Amino acid sequence: MRAIPYLFFPGTCRDAITWYAEVLGADPPHFMTLADMPEADQAAMSGMPEDAVMNVALVKGDLNIMASDSGPDDTAPMAGVSIHLGLDSVAEALRVFDAFAADGEVGMPMAATFWTPAFGTVRDRFGVRWMVSVEEGVA
Repeated sequence: MRAIPYLFFPGTCRDAITWYAEVLGADPPHFMTLADMPEADQAAMSGMPEDAVMNVALVKGDLNIMASDSGPDDTAPMAGVSIHLGLDSVAEALRVFDAFAADGEVGMPMAATFWTPAFGTVRDRFGVRWMVSVEEGVA
């Protein structure tokens, strides 16, 4: 069994996932849009533009995040959950953290802790909360 985070965006899914793929070095994702769905299913999604993202997966190694745009009544700020990224080096953790912090909001600045040489929390410009750290035992 595995858990895969599924993120909902208020019309910014394409921008967010494309940017995450660039920051994290993932392959460019394939977006399924409303226009790609059967007409009967499109009708159930009234109020959404044809280019709205209905499904996308961001995959790199063990990282797997799925996402879509949400309907006009389903948009609420993301709260109560963070996505943890365990990276291989302090330099890579700092690079990713700094990218997420640009136009975002730092919760806990990146710093050494008793459990890892680098850990920090940030809410990125799309409202997603991240915990970025270096995996244990990596310098």
